[in-house]
Amino acid sequence: MAIAKAERLMNLALCLLGTRRPLSKRELRDSIEAYVEASDSGAASDDSFNRMFERDKDDLRELGLVIETVESLDGEIGYLARRDSNRLPPITLDAEEAAALGLAAKVWQQARLAGAASGALQKLRAAGLPEDVDPYEAHGALEPRIPVHEAAFEPLMLACRDRRPVVFDYRKATAARPEPRHVEPWALECWRGHWYLAGFDRDRGAERVFRLSRITGKVRSRGASFTAPVPDVVTVRETVASWAGETADRSALIRLRTGAGYPLRAKATAVRELGDGWDELEIPYGHGLDAWLVEFGPDVVVLEPAELRADVVDRLRAVAKG
Repeated sequence: MAIAKAERLMNLALCLLGTRRPLSKRELRDSIEAYVEASDSGAASDDSFNRMFERDKDDLRELGLVIETVESLDGEIGYLARRDSNRLPPITLDAEEAAALGLAAKVWQQARLAGAASGALQKLRAAGLPEDVDPYEAHGALEPRIPVHEAAFEPLMLACRDRRPVVFDYRKATAARPEPRHVEPWALECWRGHWYLAGFDRDRGAERVFRLSRITGKVRSRGASFTAPVPDVVTVRETVASWAGETADRSALIRLRTGAGYPLRAKATAVRELGDGWDELEIPYGHGLDAWLVEFGPDVVVLEPAELRADVVDRLRAVAKG
């Protein structure tokens, strides 16, 4: 099956590259033996051929072939791959550049992009990467890894690449149950061991950042196009950092149960033992700290400032109401 598909793709690529004028689907169907055999055997109707052809065309584009779609004067659609559009300039990489590419590929060896990363290096090798340069050569005792455990990563990555809106159920830290979100995805970024998606939230009409581990169920694509412009620079880390209080310019005073809340203890600028199983901590106070404190439940009591205490109480009441 794999060999037959590879041969079919090769024949389709040769037809598109070898023609000087656009070829219609009918002409391609009559010119490629695999399409002819499928038609003669009756195993493929017009609809199944169209689906097969569209898949083959998408596969060739995924491999890097530039296929143009041209409409003739009589309205017939034709396809061709111009040689000048598919001819790349010589690729020259020095040892440091090749090492950087190898390092980037090794990052993804434990993720779902491992195949794509390896395939990209194979293409570079075929295009003239020096044989004496090993992109996979170890360059230190530590090897980078980016873990990807969330099922939502791959469909969101493809949606970001293809600029396709998505719908998914998202559970906020303070919510009892998930809610549907309609998002135009912009970028994915890993920050402190967690993956985040930045995009335009259609329901709220504004930019939002979503933590992938809080996405429940399947990510569903929508065929419509984006309605909001995609910014040139998407500041995922800066946004998450500000929500997590990383850019705080004030302090908050909390009581924390002994033996609990180690992330809070790591951020504390001062710690004092109160006895009876409680400690008093002074921590940086910035936007989003109330949502973070709620995650620790009864192990945290906010002492001051008053507005932070009120925000935490409101969030806890919302969770209790469900």
